[in-house]
Amino acid sequence: MKNIYLFLLLIFISCDNDNLQSFSFELREEVMVENAVFRISYNEFKEQPNWIEYTVRDFVKVADRGNMDFYTVRNVWTSDDNDYYKNEWDKGHMAPAGSFTDSWSNLAKTFSFVNCALQKDSLNRGEWRELEEQVRYWAKDTGPIDVRIELKFSSNSTILETGATVPDGFYKYLTFSDNRKMCFYFDNSVTDKDWSEHEINCN
Repeated sequence: MKNIYLFLLLIFISCDNDNLQSFSFELREEVMVENAVFRISYNEFKEQPNWIEYTVRDFVKVADRGNMDFYTVRNVWTSDDNDYYKNEWDKGHMAPAGSFTDSWSNLAKTFSFVNCALQKDSLNRGEWRELEEQVRYWAKDTGPIDVRIELKFSSNSTILETGATVPDGFYKYLTFSDNRKMCFYFDNSVTDKDWSEHEINCN
């Protein structure tokens, strides 16, 4: 449905005084988006991030997500609410909201659809969330932790009728302040593992 809306929008924009004018619109495999919270490579074809980098630090919480919801970003073709309507996919934060409640501005930045992935609901609310919490504990004890998440796609990745591509899984790479590394992989599916069982060899 969303692709139909895009097609109609392009026709509307291309029409001037009932005369069809040339209009170019090209989706991009990589759009770089950077702000005070994250650095993201976004894929407009898949309507999902390629990868994201951010840093988790010890902080004092001053903001609460309350009724915040995800919003679209100007000049970037992203997923939207239609991709998450009445299905098994959560709007999974890549840079977690809970790690950026040090200010209202930073918290709001995490609710961009650029920072959102189609993530299995039980994964998002289970092991993925638990590891996010653990990283915050580690950052408090050991200092800032750099995080890089890479989304895995394949020729077999599910493409929703709304147009967005569902990631097969998520790699999460942690770099501690002493340069120690930990790496994890999560299949984008139902799992009953502990978050620690998703650890993989960083090499």
